[in-house]
Amino acid sequence: MIGNDVIDLAQSRKESNWKRKGFVEKLFTVDEQQLIRNYNAPEVMVWLLWSMKEAAYKIYNRQNKIREFSPKKLVCFIDFLDINNSSGKVVCNKNIYHTKTILSLESIHTIAVTDFENINNIIEVENKEIVKDENGIPYLKISSNMLQDISISHHGRFEKRVIIKN
Repeated sequence: MIGNDVIDLAQSRKESNWKRKGFVEKLFTVDEQQLIRNYNAPEVMVWLLWSMKEAAYKIYNRQNKIREFSPKKLVCFIDFLDINNSSGKVVCNKNIYHTKTILSLESIHTIAVTDFENINNIIEVENKEIVKDENGIPYLKISSNMLQDISISHHGRFEKRVIIKN
């Protein structure tokens, strides 16, 4: 399964004041708050962790059909981080979601997968026919009787539609 999230950093600066009282404490665990405080670019860390949670949540929602978003239940762990890339995992109710993130000056894009072997088998697809089930979960229509999991994310100037390449 796959999930993804994209954040337009310019848009997030307009829409959200992550420095306001209680924002970080409400969304992030104590360990995640420590990562934010200790990172040389705390704003980037806030949105990196947020995008990891969002990407993992999209899989969790697909698996469980539960439309509850409790950010602190999604616990992020970063295994690798440099100026352009990050990898890690998000744990939620004993489920592990593997993440890979591309960081740029304009955006943060995270993909999450349930099977680590798929982490490098992700491709973006163009505007193809998307159908949603009764829970609002999107699928890519391959043929009249075949659907494939797709994850769609858009924020500000960016939109990402990703699938696991067969």
